[in-house]
Amino acid sequence: MAEEEGTNEATTKVQEVAANMQQAAIRRKRISGGKSRAKGATGPEAVSRRYFEAINSRDLEAAIALWAPGGREHVRGRIDAPAPDGVRELIGELLAAVPDLNTEVVSTTTEDDRCGVLWRMTGTFAGPGRVGGVAPTGDRVELEGFDLLTVRDGLIQSNDAFTDSMTFAREIGMMPAQGSTAEQRMTAAFNAKTRVADSLAAGSAELVAEGVWVVQGQPGRCNVYLIEDDGGVTLFDAGARTMTRAVARAGARLGGISRVVLGHGHTDHRGVAPALGVPVLCHSAEVEDAEGSGGFRYWPPDLAGLPVPLRQIHRLLHRYAWDGGPVKISDTVGEGDEIAGFRVIELPGHAPGMIGLWRESDRLALSSDCFYTLDMWGRSCPPRLPIALYNFDTEQARSSLRKLAALEPAAAWPGHARPATGDVREQLERAADES
Repeated sequence: MAEEEGTNEATTKVQEVAANMQQAAIRRKRISGGKSRAKGATGPEAVSRRYFEAINSRDLEAAIALWAPGGREHVRGRIDAPAPDGVRELIGELLAAVPDLNTEVVSTTTEDDRCGVLWRMTGTFAGPGRVGGVAPTGDRVELEGFDLLTVRDGLIQSNDAFTDSMTFAREIGMMPAQGSTAEQRMTAAFNAKTRVADSLAAGSAELVAEGVWVVQGQPGRCNVYLIEDDGGVTLFDAGARTMTRAVARAGARLGGISRVVLGHGHTDHRGVAPALGVPVLCHSAEVEDAEGSGGFRYWPPDLAGLPVPLRQIHRLLHRYAWDGGPVKISDTVGEGDEIAGFRVIELPGHAPGMIGLWRESDRLALSSDCFYTLDMWGRSCPPRLPIALYNFDTEQARSSLRKLAALEPAAAWPGHARPATGDVREQLERAADES
């Protein structure tokens, strides 16, 4: 009796295991080098394999017939081609460039309506066609890649293709062979270029107060502040476009840039913001300029009023060095808001919605362009108001400078050049009275 019960129990367990394996087989992704039968001839794998077979057979029209009208062939880093005409042109270019093309499907992975295909292509880049504008060289090529095809109703809806462009460039002599002397020289030249660019653009981040770093860059000795904030950094002011790599590098080393707060929306204070891919905030009165002209809407046409040589220099700097272009504003801030341990203070005048950041604990002010410590030629000077030509309202700017002075900062860091330290209140009040 006991033996019979044991046998029944074992049988039941075997059946449970078999049932579980069957369910797992239904749910799991299929990874296969053979033919798919899950959805018949119109399933993702079957259609994908017929597509590559058509290419291998050089049957261009058979390959195109497997595409849904309006489908997209996206070869990453190279082209986004619509079906049918764009795909026909793309495949036709390949077949014309490599007349002995052999295409092999190495393996496939299928899930739902998508099929991933690992493929290998070999042949001779003999022409007469070109690849991406490159003339045929007669070199033997062997490439591997991965295509992720989406198939519905038996037709390809999209294909995201990832190809080894670097290997292709090496095989045809466009790039030096890996490990060769030519490659080592090319790498050394590139590294030298990077060092020169870094030396001209911006320095390394400097710690100027607890949890506050500054990156200063040219032209204009622009200051970008990185404030440690919940394991990452908040950027205050976004400096010049030429500083983008230096700021991104400094932010990454401090845990990553999570957001940018613009002191105002002028070209030399929004410069790096568009390239960082993080939320950008500013005062509500600065949205128009941050997303638009960068201040040019209220400056004199062609910066008339500046001395002629300086006018030409500034026009070039705004266009080619300072401005990274308009940036989309995610949210706005105003008086009293808390930002990474600082309090927002409104300092309008130089720009209609200019703000600074104030930290009571160490009496530190980050004041954007409330005052300058350099002149229009980039030379250091005592604190002074920005010149009237670049101000939205100079008298309002004067009042804001007095407001900042009344806080009695221990240090006030501006948007350009060096900070005001020592008797900061006296220096700022004198600047408000005399500038």
